[in-house]
Amino acid sequence: MPTTLRLGDVEITRVIEFSDISPMTTDVFFPGSKPEEWQRHAALLDPDHWDARTGLTRVATQSWVLRSEGRVIVIDTGAGNGKYRPLQPIWSYLDTNYLDNLAAAGVRPEDVDLVVNTHLHDDHVGWNTRLDGRDWVPTFPNATYLMPRPDVTYWHPDHLHRTRFGRGNQNVYEDSVQPVIDAGLVTTWHDSYVIDANLRLEPAPGHTPGSSVVHLESGGDRAVFAGDLLHGAIQIHEPHLNSCFEEDEDGARASRARMYAYAADHNALVLPAHLPGHGAFEIRREGSGFALSRWAPFSRS
Repeated sequence: MPTTLRLGDVEITRVIEFSDISPMTTDVFFPGSKPEEWQRHAALLDPDHWDARTGLTRVATQSWVLRSEGRVIVIDTGAGNGKYRPLQPIWSYLDTNYLDNLAAAGVRPEDVDLVVNTHLHDDHVGWNTRLDGRDWVPTFPNATYLMPRPDVTYWHPDHLHRTRFGRGNQNVYEDSVQPVIDAGLVTTWHDSYVIDANLRLEPAPGHTPGSSVVHLESGGDRAVFAGDLLHGAIQIHEPHLNSCFEEDEDGARASRARMYAYAADHNALVLPAHLPGHGAFEIRREGSGFALSRWAPFSRS
């Protein structure tokens, strides 16, 4: 069942699409990571984020559903069902209960007022659309979809050959981005975007050129919906580590460091897109780095 937390005037519900063992070993998912780094943080990581016996990581794909100022807002839409991802088999032709999980949170697709895609990778835009006969149509027909303008340009099929991730994002624009553009539901933004009095979008480039975060400030509470600024709990204590999916590795590290500094200095809850277990956390400064302060009170996936 979805779990809900209130920060200020905003209600946050975690809706999980997928949570399981990843087929990637630690050295593949986080190139350059060392076995001793994983062992050093084994108490933090095993079993929710890493299986010490097999060396495989665990991954979740989830949406954060917000109710703010009378509107229903969905942050990131997962991988979607029935989509062909030739170089991303973990997301290819899924058949999940995502819409049922959304319904369990009290949300029908037609209730959603705003969809935020923190960036345009396949596992963040998949439920932007659903298959209707032979056509991909918007899943949330009454919503405005907010997409970062740099990513709308960067991930266009004409440009994939210039990207680092390249064909890993094959078919994504065609089945999960273009149909909502054609439906007239997309608003693009750059630099920053105020959603309402509680929420704003800020750029956090590196993972992709348009990667972004959503800041929540309400009633003295703060949170950051971090998208893919981190992919695994190992990066809480080892923020120098990048995943294998970064377009700009130095940019990703810089954006992660800024986000961590903000979260630590403002006691802000960090809500990434892919952490299993409790799924969100608070962080504190420790020496020249950072450390986990506490997990958020969401139930473990």
